[in-house]
Amino acid sequence: MGALAELEKHAWMPDHLQREMGHFNVFTIRNTPGNYINCQPYNRKGFYKISLLNGHTRLFYADKDLEFKQSALLFSNPYVPYSWEHLGNEQTGFFCIFTEAFFDEHHQVKQYPVFKPGANALFELSAAQVSEISSIFQRMQEEIDTDFVYKYDILRNLTLDLIYKGLKMQPAESRPNSESNGSLRVAALFTELLERQFPIESPGQRIRLRFPAKYADHLSVHINHLNHSLKKVTGQTTSQLIAARLMQEARILLQHTDWNISEISWCLGFEELPHFINFFKKNEVLTPKHFRNYH
Repeated sequence: MGALAELEKHAWMPDHLQREMGHFNVFTIRNTPGNYINCQPYNRKGFYKISLLNGHTRLFYADKDLEFKQSALLFSNPYVPYSWEHLGNEQTGFFCIFTEAFFDEHHQVKQYPVFKPGANALFELSAAQVSEISSIFQRMQEEIDTDFVYKYDILRNLTLDLIYKGLKMQPAESRPNSESNGSLRVAALFTELLERQFPIESPGQRIRLRFPAKYADHLSVHINHLNHSLKKVTGQTTSQLIAARLMQEARILLQHTDWNISEISWCLGFEELPHFINFFKKNEVLTPKHFRNYH
C-alpha cells in the first residue's frame, strides 16, 4: 500500500519529472562546527559529486593527500571514498550530486577523465574562476526551485558546463607523433581490462588477472608486444602499471575498510600473505599494518 500511495501522490507529475526526481540535487556548504568532513561510509554505489570548496583545506582522496590554500573544484565518483579537513576559519562553497542515470546515452559521465580512477580530480582556482563557477551553482539553486517543466534539462547542461570547465583545466597529454594507432589501441584495451577488475567492493571479490602474461593472453598479443606498446604510450612497463593499480586499491582498502590484511591480500590476487606484505612494503616502504595505523 505504501508504494501505491507514493505512486498516486506523484501521479499528477509529468513522466520525465518523476524520472528525474532523486537523480540530482544541489547544496550550499556553510561554515560547520568542527573541521573534519568525512564523505563516507565506505560505499561505492551512489552519487557522482562536483564540489566548489573555499578555504584552506586538506583533502584525502583515494590514496592521495592534497592541500590547497584558497579555492578548488573537486570531482568525485561513487567508487572513491574521500574526506576533507578544514585548516582555516572560513569554509564555504557549493556541491551538486547526481547519478549516472541523470545523463542520457550521449553523455556517459563515467567516461569523462575527471571521474576516472587515478585521474586528476582536484583543480585549484583563481578568483575569477571561483566567481564564474559559483555563478553556475547559484543558477542551479535558482533553477531547481522553479516549476519549469524542463528544469532538469537546464540542470543537466549546467552540470556538463562544470565538467567541461574541469576538462579544460586538465593539462593536455603530450604524445609523440610517431606513436602508432596499434600501440594506442593495445594500451587502451589493456587499461580497460585492468580497470574492469576494480573497484573491489566486498571481501569475496577477487581480481582474476594479476600478471602481464595473463593480460597478453586475454588481448591475444605476445607479451613483448604488450610491453612495447605500453612503454611507448605510457612510459611504463606492464608490470609497473599493474603494480601501481594494485597499490592504489590496496591503500584505499586499508584506509577505508575494516577488512583484515589477509582478506585484502586475497582480494588483490596474492596466494600468500607474506607475498602481499613484501609487495606493499617494496612500493610504500611501510608494511600494510603500519600504513593502516599511520593513516
